[in-house]
Amino acid sequence: MPIDPDVALAAELDPIEFSWSSSDVQLYHLGLGAGADPMDPRELRYLIDDTPQVLPTFGNVAATFHATKPPSVRFPGIDIELSKVLHASEQVSAPAPLPSSGAAKAVTRFTDIWDKGKAAVIWSETTVTAPDGTLLWTQRRSIFARGEGGFGGKRGPSTSAAAPDRAPDLELDIPVLPQQALLYRLCGDRNPLHSDPEFAAAAGFPRPILHGLCTYGMTCKALVDALLDADVAAVASYGARFTGVAYPGETLQAAVWKEDGRLLASVVAPARNDAVVLTDVELVPA
Repeated sequence: MPIDPDVALAAELDPIEFSWSSSDVQLYHLGLGAGADPMDPRELRYLIDDTPQVLPTFGNVAATFHATKPPSVRFPGIDIELSKVLHASEQVSAPAPLPSSGAAKAVTRFTDIWDKGKAAVIWSETTVTAPDGTLLWTQRRSIFARGEGGFGGKRGPSTSAAAPDRAPDLELDIPVLPQQALLYRLCGDRNPLHSDPEFAAAAGFPRPILHGLCTYGMTCKALVDALLDADVAAVASYGARFTGVAYPGETLQAAVWKEDGRLLASVVAPARNDAVVLTDVELVPA
């Protein structure tokens, strides 16, 4: 079904009410590789019972954390086969650290739909509030839908981005476990692209790829651990643009730049000489 931007942009999606526990938060952190050194007190901050500190990226998955079926991309004016969809970008901002347990309501709307000719880029924004109406966090996301362009919409601005034109201040290795995608899928993303070799092959990949949001969360954790003393409260917002894919079993490498009030990182898979993601951390003012 062709995309109808007028219908999609005018749609009012039903609010989603959800809750989460400290066990969910701990499982999420384990899915990102937390606890690799179980004697490191900084690692244990992510994994203690009842009140673990929460990476802000948990907000990007909290509403769907208990999903056990593959996601669908079917909304008013939008109906796309899952195998055609790639994650393009993700961002989360929060006025305060996320609570380790709670309940919330998420309201999503589509904000932009761009016609790139052979593909479409669909942007959405989700506002998450506590039962008393307090803003907990805001998400912004874009997906790249192959073969879904040509509907006559606006092309939209260029979304290209580049790392600073100077040597990085720090380089970090981010190892990806061979079973990382199988573990991370327990965090609510059962897309077979990350677990089924035949599905991945049909989508054009030699083997299942790592979830973009797993790479996203792992990079956030690596930056927080290496540069912010594992203190999630120092992060005001975190965003990333996905430029390639990562595979379970690889070791990724992040080049990190310290800018005024922010951290920028370019993550690559050096074994394939392939860029994977470009991230931007906005820090809480000192």
